[in-house]
Amino acid sequence: MRFLIKKTPDNFIKSVNDEIATILNRHFDNFYPGYDYDEMSDKQTMPLEIRDKKQEYDIRAELPGVKKEDLDIDLNDNYLTVRATKTQEKTEEDKSYSKSEFSYGEFSRTVYLPQEVDADKIDAKLEHGVLKIVIPKMPNNKETVKKITVK
Repeated sequence: MRFLIKKTPDNFIKSVNDEIATILNRHFDNFYPGYDYDEMSDKQTMPLEIRDKKQEYDIRAELPGVKKEDLDIDLNDNYLTVRATKTQEKTEEDKSYSKSEFSYGEFSRTVYLPQEVDADKIDAKLEHGVLKIVIPKMPNNKETVKKITVK
């Protein structure tokens, strides 16, 4: 006996759709992991917005609840790494009960900056849960267009 329940066209189509959805979800979750904002989760990511302007890179990261003391930003061979640690503790006390909750999370994100940057002039600010990093590009003295004479 191959099936324990009788297959009708409706059941068959539903089971095929469920199998396809499971396979696609498993496949695409590896390439596009979702952002996890669950406060009690141990693995979290930070969304980034990167703008490549003419003279600089403008990077913004969403880091709600993170203090500037808990940030670590490194630039190594044009790889910018932002690390943050978030700890939250909440305590409620009443005459009849005491309730305490805490959460802990680490965020880390590394991006490659394709053009050489001026590391001495990088500016980073954390305001209202948004990290803003401005990274000036090195002046490009090379000509991008060069005329070639035909002999």
